Amino acid sequence: MNKEWWKESVVYQVYPRSFNDSNGDGIGDIRGIIEKLDYLKELGIDVIWLSPVYKSPNDDNGYDISDYEDIMDDFGTMEDMDELIKEGKKRGIKILMDLVVNHTSDEHSWFIEARKSKDNPYRDYYVWRSPVDGKEPNDLKSTFSGSAWKYDEASGQYYLHLFSKKQPDLNWENEEMRNKVYDMMNFWIDKGIGGFRMDVIELIGKIPDEKIKENGPKLHEYIKEMNEKTFGNKNLLTVGEAWCSNPEIAKQYSNPDGSELSMVFQFEHILLDQQPDKEKWDLKPLELLDLKKALSRWQVELEGTGWNSLFWNNHDVPRIVSRWGNDKEYRIESAKMLATLLHGMKGTPYIYQGEELGMTNIRFDDLSDYKDIETLNMYNERIEQGYNHEDIMQSIYTKGRDNARTPIQWDDSENAGFTTGEPWIKVNPNYKEINAKSQLSDENSIFNYYKKLIKIRKSNPVVIHGEYKLILEENNEVFAYTRTFENEKLLVVCNFTGNKTKFLLEEQIEFKSRELLISNYNSDVYEPIDNIELRPYEAKIYKFILD
Repeated sequence: MNKEWWKESVVYQVYPRSFNDSNGDGIGDIRGIIEKLDYLKELGIDVIWLSPVYKSPNDDNGYDISDYEDIMDDFGTMEDMDELIKEGKKRGIKILMDLVVNHTSDEHSWFIEARKSKDNPYRDYYVWRSPVDGKEPNDLKSTFSGSAWKYDEASGQYYLHLFSKKQPDLNWENEEMRNKVYDMMNFWIDKGIGGFRMDVIELIGKIPDEKIKENGPKLHEYIKEMNEKTFGNKNLLTVGEAWCSNPEIAKQYSNPDGSELSMVFQFEHILLDQQPDKEKWDLKPLELLDLKKALSRWQVELEGTGWNSLFWNNHDVPRIVSRWGNDKEYRIESAKMLATLLHGMKGTPYIYQGEELGMTNIRFDDLSDYKDIETLNMYNERIEQGYNHEDIMQSIYTKGRDNARTPIQWDDSENAGFTTGEPWIKVNPNYKEINAKSQLSDENSIFNYYKKLIKIRKSNPVVIHGEYKLILEENNEVFAYTRTFENEKLLVVCNFTGNKTKFLLEEQIEFKSRELLISNYNSDVYEPIDNIELRPYEAKIYKFILD
């Protein structure tokens, strides 16, 4: 087993705009992150994944980059960024930069040049096509609704944008463009960052004429080249966002030979509460057996041949306690249960800001309070298609990206202590009950539960290396599994319901000693483990020393 540092690490995602505002302008910033490094050190994390802070006109919350080697004015300066890297290092915390190289902003100097004429040297840095029968080259769709092609009046051609029309796609077949990207990556590596999270990396191999978006034939060739010219042999953490990945593809990305990436984010479990072959807004209830199957498949199939990333939340998905827990009567219990289930698995866990506090989804009454471009585009499109307002709003309450983007709830003062100004997006009104200040001093808080889970990972090699085995496969109330490494075994038991239920262990575990490592209720360590009555959303991790 390779001993890469990132296998033993816990990553915390910071969405800077909503994290902490140091200057009262209502927008989180880099100095605000520096102010909270001791909080993150207290939690026990090793890496901050920093959502984009580069120069950007901010059409898509910073994922539309106009200068990769400068900082957005809202967030501060390059000096602030250098200080964040340095101050993080002092506390043993590395910074993971968000690498957005499928597209740039249309305000990037490359695209400004590319637009000037068809024979401009930068023209081929992007994907251009002539009209077909006076219309778009084909019917490729943008992720943010509508056609993925935008007509450029000046040159009489269309450019490709798989996201916003202000996010033109880069042409990865152009070697000069690729080398400029690698130079930029090395610029950040030289600053001392800990690695990259790679935004929609599976799209860089696209073949627009054949309507291939993900996993194009040259994708892995490009990633191998990137590895050789930048982070290869630098002992950095690299994680690719790969919505269409399966375990076989993931083994290529995270091959232990180190030729590509450390790991990928896969989203099979994230798609389980939407109707098959429909959009994420078309809702269906989660079936626990489906979740068991999805998560277990990745645990088993990547064993020894790849590495998992473990996550419930990020800036693009709703908050897990509202999604698959119970954010009312059992918010604390279900938030802890979901954390237990994930942090007991094999892989590198990612905590999204506020998850460690059990922050919940938001329900804005007025559509104008929502800021997310994807949400607003979808609303307008569905109204045109005849959907009713109430049904669309229900989809937004459940799946909208702004659920994850309301400001962190630091304390119970005005605006949750996030800013002294007017926040860029409204604070969730439940900040009086749910905030960091009240949880730091409460030993039974969700924050302190996460802290304990992280300590368990750091002090028990079985959590890092243990082989996973699902038990009670057909039980639709309890998610339970074991992890085994050398002479140690973990038993993780999670009640996924708001009801009492029985856990019946079908095969005996022969052991010398056992210990209850963690539980989200006060539990008797000596209760019989083969027949446990589980309370609503109850979770336990037992550790056995085997004969």
